Amino acid sequence: MSKIDKIQELQEILKQDQTNFQARRQLGVMLMDFNFPEEALQHFLYLAKIFNDDSAIFYNLGITYEKLKNLNKAIENYRKAIELAPDEVDAYYNLGLVYIDKKVYETAIEYFERVLDKDNNDSNAYFSIGLCYFKQGKLDGAKYYFQRTIELNDEDIYAHFYIGNILKEQGDNSGAREKFHKVLELSPDYSWAYFNLASIDYEEGDIENAIENLEKTLEFNSKDIDAYKIYSKIMSKENQTEFAASILERALQNCGDNGDLYYMLAQVYKLNKVRDKYVQAMNNALKFNNSLSVSPKLVKKELDKFLS
Repeated sequence: MSKIDKIQELQEILKQDQTNFQARRQLGVMLMDFNFPEEALQHFLYLAKIFNDDSAIFYNLGITYEKLKNLNKAIENYRKAIELAPDEVDAYYNLGLVYIDKKVYETAIEYFERVLDKDNNDSNAYFSIGLCYFKQGKLDGAKYYFQRTIELNDEDIYAHFYIGNILKEQGDNSGAREKFHKVLELSPDYSWAYFNLASIDYEEGDIENAIENLEKTLEFNSKDIDAYKIYSKIMSKENQTEFAASILERALQNCGDNGDLYYMLAQVYKLNKVRDKYVQAMNNALKFNNSLSVSPKLVKKELDKFLS
C-alpha cells in the first residue's frame, strides 16, 4: 500500500470513528511528513486537548508549527514536550534549530549544549553549535566544533565544507583546497565545493583549473549566478569577450531576469561594439533593478552618456 493510499485509509477510518486516536495520531504524522502541515495541525491540536500529558503530541505540534513558520508556537510546544519528558533530546535539538532560524544564536547554543549533556557523542549538536559560531563570525570557535563533528562523523560533508570556508577566509588556501576535495570525495556532485575551488584557482591565477571547476559547478547547479559572473569576468580578462557574452546569456536563460547579469552583459556588448544589444541590456538592468548591485542612477547616467 502506498503512503497516499494509507492516508486515505486513515481518513476513512476517522470518518467512521472519530475517537480512533491511534489512527488520528498516525494520520497527523503522515500528513506532516507529506508536507500538509495545516491538515496535520488540526489532528495534533485535537489530540493535545485529550492527551495533555503526552510529550510526543506536543513535540509533533512543535514540528508542525515550525513547518508553518510560526516559530513562537513551535517554541511553546517544544518546551511543553521537554516539560513532560525532560530526558528526550529531540525537542532540545529542534528548539536549537528554531532559535537559529530566529538568529538568537546564544540561546540556540544553550539548547544544543543540553543535547550534549545527555549525549556527548551527538555529532549533529556539535555541528549546530559550530554553525551558530560561524553565523556570528566567530571562526575559531566554529572551526573547533566542526572539527569535533568530523571526529565523530568523518562523512559529514557540511562540516568539512564549513572548515574549508573558514580556512579560505583565514588565508589558508592549501588547507581549504584539501577540505573541498574531501567534500567532493564524499559527494562528487556538490557544486559549491567546485565553486570554492574555482575561486581559489582564480585568486591564485590558475585560470585553466578555475574554468574547469566553474564548468563542474554549473554542470551540477545551472542556476549558480556567482559562478556565471566569475566565469564571464575571467573570459573578459582573457579577451574572449564573445564567449563571456555567451556565458552571461546562458546565465539569464537558466536563472531568469537579473539586473546584475544584464549590467555585466551590457559591458561585454560594449566591448564587442554591439550597440543595440548594449542599450537593450542596460535598459533591462534598469528594469530589474531589484537585483542590481550598481546604483540605478549611475546605470542611467552611463546609458544617457552613451546615447548622447
